[in-house]
Amino acid sequence: MAEWIGINKRARRCYGFDEIALVPGMTTINPAEVDTYFEIGGKKYRVPIIAAAMDGVVDVRFAIEMGRLGGLAVLNLDGIQTRYDKPDEILDEIAKADTKKATELVQGVYLEPIKEKLISKRIIEIKNKKSPAIVSCIPANAEKFGKIAQEAGVDIFIVQSTVTTARHLSREYKALDLAKFCKTMKMPVIIGNCVTYEVTLELLDTGCSGMLVGIGPGAACTTRGVLGIGVPQVSATVDAAAARDFYYKRTGKYIPIITDGGMRIGGEICKAFASGADAVMVGSAFAKAKEAPGRGYHWGMATSHVNLPRGTRIYVGTSGTLEEIVFGPAKTDDGSQNLMGALTTSMGCLGVKNIKEMHDVEIIIAPSIQTEGKIFQAVQRVGMGK
Repeated sequence: MAEWIGINKRARRCYGFDEIALVPGMTTINPAEVDTYFEIGGKKYRVPIIAAAMDGVVDVRFAIEMGRLGGLAVLNLDGIQTRYDKPDEILDEIAKADTKKATELVQGVYLEPIKEKLISKRIIEIKNKKSPAIVSCIPANAEKFGKIAQEAGVDIFIVQSTVTTARHLSREYKALDLAKFCKTMKMPVIIGNCVTYEVTLELLDTGCSGMLVGIGPGAACTTRGVLGIGVPQVSATVDAAAARDFYYKRTGKYIPIITDGGMRIGGEICKAFASGADAVMVGSAFAKAKEAPGRGYHWGMATSHVNLPRGTRIYVGTSGTLEEIVFGPAKTDDGSQNLMGALTTSMGCLGVKNIKEMHDVEIIIAPSIQTEGKIFQAVQRVGMGK
């Protein structure tokens, strides 16, 4: 697979969503009759498209509405919702900030200490409305926040960092023992992020209930520019899915993988499932919802880093309600609304009955898939030319 790029150095070719296409099979199925449910921790969820743990995307109100629609929205325990009693005031300030000063402002906002009482409060607020409470934090805070969240009745806990491995080395501080943490917690634990077969396989051995796949593909993330690391999401998902399948054959335990980031529209979400994802996690698509707390803005989770920001504030606008984005009816022509309609229609055209069958559809390398026959859309900046 690898090619020589110079003396004694080889590199393998990896692929992103714009470079592949899905090929229809021998049969087609009524989209209304396909099964989109995904399972994690013994529970099934109707919508396999998860809202990312970003402060411009998910707050308590958003999480409640997403739960009503049959999906999951992740609340960031390291963010504004747990630092401020009145987060709306801070969100207004960020939305109104000058573009040149936005990152500096965000850095200052996140210097406010996290209030542990707000962790319980936010989870309880979500649970009181009968919606699932899913939260996320960095490894350094996982043990402390995990206990608080567990007592508050959280449904799923996510331990998330830019790059996660099962063997983190440090002399400065004690690294989180992921296997011990997963064993201690009484709720499903999802960990991430990773992009390779070997690391995925080692992380699956920790006892986690799910894996996040993706480094740097998010619309507001600048990790790939700042650090120069990352793997395009199609290849990263294919490799992680291969590790999941090998682990299942070896142990009999099927642990879902979640492609995290890099998907703006329905077609890209469908390609992620075809690459092997059991669910996907998106940010910018949901940041456009009227219910999103970012007022049409969202920012990368590492934007607030005091020394080396690896994210930026971007404007995506507000295009419709969360229900319109998830289930339609779509009022846009670019695939950014009715994401579930796009998924079920794609599954019907591909002739697959469920998400696992989606993993077996034919994928072709098709660099012209975004441009072939689309000159008028590109020139007029409509549809796929936006």
